[in-house]
Amino acid sequence: ELTTAIQKRRPTKIDIGAVFNHPPKDNKSLPSGKLQTQERELVFDIDLTDYDAVRNCGCTGAKICPKCWTFMGMAMEVMDEGLRNDFGFEHVAWFYSGRRGVHCWVCDDGARKLTNEARSAVATYFEVNLGSDKNKNFHLSSPLHPMLTRAYDILEPRFVESVLPEEGHGLLSTRASWTKLLMTLPKQANSVAAKLEEKWGSKKDSTTPEEKWVELKSVLSAFIGKTGSSKAPKNMSNADRARVENWPVETVFKYVYPRLDINVSKMQNHLLKSPFCVHPKTGR
Repeated sequence: ELTTAIQKRRPTKIDIGAVFNHPPKDNKSLPSGKLQTQERELVFDIDLTDYDAVRNCGCTGAKICPKCWTFMGMAMEVMDEGLRNDFGFEHVAWFYSGRRGVHCWVCDDGARKLTNEARSAVATYFEVNLGSDKNKNFHLSSPLHPMLTRAYDILEPRFVESVLPEEGHGLLSTRASWTKLLMTLPKQANSVAAKLEEKWGSKKDSTTPEEKWVELKSVLSAFIGKTGSSKAPKNMSNADRARVENWPVETVFKYVYPRLDINVSKMQNHLLKSPFCVHPKTGR
């Protein structure tokens, strides 16, 4: 029946929604409120457009390239790990959306039966406030939730490999770029920023972006008295110390933590493009 309908109508795109208790086409003939969703895969949508503020490859909007596509790979790894290990889901499938991102379909029976409230709870579990253009204040609580600690362990090596070097997004590849990054350090660490700015700007310095990142973390750790023989400044509060300590994690997350279109995941009746369906705007 489905094959026949597709061959007859030849749609340009197929969207999939929920399983209903009555055929949706009969909605107008049913009493109000009678048409109800019964089940639907738990779905997630991640778009590269939500990474525009941190894409330094020249791409914006629906445009993608191998450099910025690495953001999708990192997001998928974090989400897949959490869905399988924290929620016990087994049937987790990832698909290219056909345009600017990826879709995740969780097909376990338990996932399909989740209420809208439960779906919202799962999606919110992965959500991290990364700040915005209008409100750049973004601070993680301390100590980090175990899920976020695991996410950082997954993401930091890929951040170093794909975001820091010139062949990536160049975050630590030029004086202008590292100056911009050092300016995001908490004001309590201004002396660290000044010290590294001077050192890295010296003609004698030949450290790579990866070595600069390692040095930056090491100097910050020593500055707050976490490593080495030095002690944190006497006028530094515990909150300020935590802010400096969490800065590397917050920086990694600002660039590469998964950015979910959370509304796609919250409702059983939300439509999402069918896997393996060609996107009409790209032909992919």
